[in-house]
Amino acid sequence: MNYSLRQLRVFVAVSRHGSFSRAGEAIGLSQSAVSHSMKELEMEMGVRLLDRTTREVALTDAGRRLANRVEPLLDELHAMLLDTRSFGTQHNGRVRIASSQTISAQLMPQCIASGERLYPDIRILLRDQAQQLVLNSVRNAEVDFGIVIDPGENTDLDCEPVLHEPFLLMCREDHPFASQTSVKWQALNGCRLVLQDYASGSRILIDNALKSQGVKAEIAQEIGHTATLFPMVEAGIGISVFPALALPVPQGSRLAIRPLEPEINRVLMLAKRKNRSLSPAAQAIWQVVKDQALILSEKRSQQGVFKP
Repeated sequence: MNYSLRQLRVFVAVSRHGSFSRAGEAIGLSQSAVSHSMKELEMEMGVRLLDRTTREVALTDAGRRLANRVEPLLDELHAMLLDTRSFGTQHNGRVRIASSQTISAQLMPQCIASGERLYPDIRILLRDQAQQLVLNSVRNAEVDFGIVIDPGENTDLDCEPVLHEPFLLMCREDHPFASQTSVKWQALNGCRLVLQDYASGSRILIDNALKSQGVKAEIAQEIGHTATLFPMVEAGIGISVFPALALPVPQGSRLAIRPLEPEINRVLMLAKRKNRSLSPAAQAIWQVVKDQALILSEKRSQQGVFKP
């Protein structure tokens, strides 16, 4: 049978009010529209549901039987739809996020604090991982979304850029580069470099930058976390190229940070599964991360990323 929910709602209104005109007033339809809807329903069901007179409309036995069963079902359906609508606008529950170590250390504390302040009923759970593990966690739905370094055009995820940050040079205060206000990439030719390993999403970007600038350098050490770069460089093992998000350097260190020319940036992105909607809570925290990334970008633009 090809009947509609609209026809059933009209039928229930007629059974309640005993009149086409009063039913129409209750549900916002004209008397003729109510009458037409009832005729269609009776034709579709192949049974008379209403006895019509000039003064009133009465249910037949079949109509009374149908009304007794349909009315509570429609009420239950209405309640279920309201409940679903309410769930679709709720800002509560858990939001799971994955990000790499540098992002976790420098951006996520502000995001979590702001999210908990704005949405006290949302619990934010952070998973601190290497870049590839973050991408896998998003793909496998182990987290709601991730914050990653640009994974490239061939990614199978939906990504949105939130922060552009430059790669910087780090050297000891007694290094010749420390006396310059900025350093050309080409000046790194033949230098010993201490860089993050390939578990970091930044490493391949640094390799590409060195190649595009025609730089051939010796890789003295490859380390896993940016925090290890500082003592390595301070010990004189080499100089380093690293992302601005790894700042600030430890207090009391004998290190100098200089911009590299031309400026080459890495892009931080929010990443979620393709063609999958975020829950209202996850969408709210997604926006919090975007807002905090913008605040960080504006703050560093005003203060300068090279101040000790």
